[in-house]
Amino acid sequence: MSETTASGEQAGEQQTELKRAIGPKLLLLLFFVIGDILGTGIYALTGNVAGVIGGALWVPFLGAFVVAFLTAFSYLELVGKYPRAAGAALYTNRAFRIPFLTFIVAFAVMSSGITSASSAAVAFGKTYLREFVALPTWAVGITFIVLLGLINFRGVGESLKANLVLTLIELSGLVIIIVIGVYAVATGEGEPSRLTEINTSESGVLLAITSATALAFFAMVGFEDSVNMAEEVQRPARIFPRSMLLGMGIAGLIYVLVTVTSSLLVPADRLSELESGALLEVVRVGAPRFPIGLFAVIGLFAVVNSALINMLMASRLVYGMSNERIIPLGLGTVHPTRRTPWVSILFTSAIAVVLVSFVPLDDLAGTTSLLLLAVFTLVNIACLQLRRETVEHPHFRAPTWTPWVGAVLCGYLVTPLSGRDAKEYVIAAGLLVVGVLLYFVNRLFVGKVEFDPARLYRE
Repeated sequence: MSETTASGEQAGEQQTELKRAIGPKLLLLLFFVIGDILGTGIYALTGNVAGVIGGALWVPFLGAFVVAFLTAFSYLELVGKYPRAAGAALYTNRAFRIPFLTFIVAFAVMSSGITSASSAAVAFGKTYLREFVALPTWAVGITFIVLLGLINFRGVGESLKANLVLTLIELSGLVIIIVIGVYAVATGEGEPSRLTEINTSESGVLLAITSATALAFFAMVGFEDSVNMAEEVQRPARIFPRSMLLGMGIAGLIYVLVTVTSSLLVPADRLSELESGALLEVVRVGAPRFPIGLFAVIGLFAVVNSALINMLMASRLVYGMSNERIIPLGLGTVHPTRRTPWVSILFTSAIAVVLVSFVPLDDLAGTTSLLLLAVFTLVNIACLQLRRETVEHPHFRAPTWTPWVGAVLCGYLVTPLSGRDAKEYVIAAGLLVVGVLLYFVNRLFVGKVEFDPARLYRE
């Protein structure tokens, strides 16, 4: 029998190439989870979600949290069993052994990064920048993506300590909203009756809730990124469950408090009218003397941080897929002096430029959640499938019912029955068609290729 190391690896297995630099203390990984979740979603989509649900704005955000939380149990079981940096692609590959499906999952994750960054670019130009200067949203969005591409090309050293600082800044803006809400309640301001108002003008109660939840889920995406840190964490089977579940719980609580405050202070139709500027209005109404420019700066910082992380992930995934020879090799070309994957940066930035030029914010956010909910459905099913496979080291095991319920809820929110706009399916299909074309064009010249999903994230 092979021995098991303290990090949960078997001595007889090939050791990971990444250094397990994240120690057993919870703080850095906890803030990494919180920081990945907080950002564009809550800062940009509060008004859009209010337009779908009405005053009961907290309900879809709570529903999105529940769906994400259930899926997190499947991720935790799988990352404990297979502590390697590949996430959904690795789990899909191990469960189904279908290389094309594994590729589609990886390309869907990459596409979600592009649509998420594009959402941030639109929110940047449409809302927070306009507190200082009014410019055409499409022009700001394109400039935003180009600047991100240049930063990406120059090379960005990612650090958990830097992420801690960025998270604290993003968090400060949401704490400001919550404090305003507490003060409003204490002084008798606000209208509590709005908290139970559900907009049923175009649909029934259930459809209003599910369609709003499908959109609000965009605010919960990001927690799965921490799984790709698995190879750099000491004893991941022990640390990940506590850090991920606690981090998601904190983020979910913050979202509920922020949305309750928003509904208390501003009518749903006004929030809907302002769309991505809803939180700015909450500050104006709840704390008229607060410097609105300061909150706008925090909002700018939040969306920039989210967009940069997502574009980095997307370009590196394209680079990894090219290096694995499952898409054309040219997409993995590295610049001779900067040592960054400049062709994959151009490729992902070009797609983002098209999206910010023609697609509205709510459709971009909805497409992001659609792509990831489809991936999460597969992850939950993979968790059930891989229970037949045992490993010798101890690991977290999800309650038996959570993968089943997670798969059903995620799958339901992917379908048109949840009230999704048809445009989201068109955008998602268009992105995946690009991937499929790259895949089969490459097959014509290279032939069938066996690849390791973990290497897609390791490069």
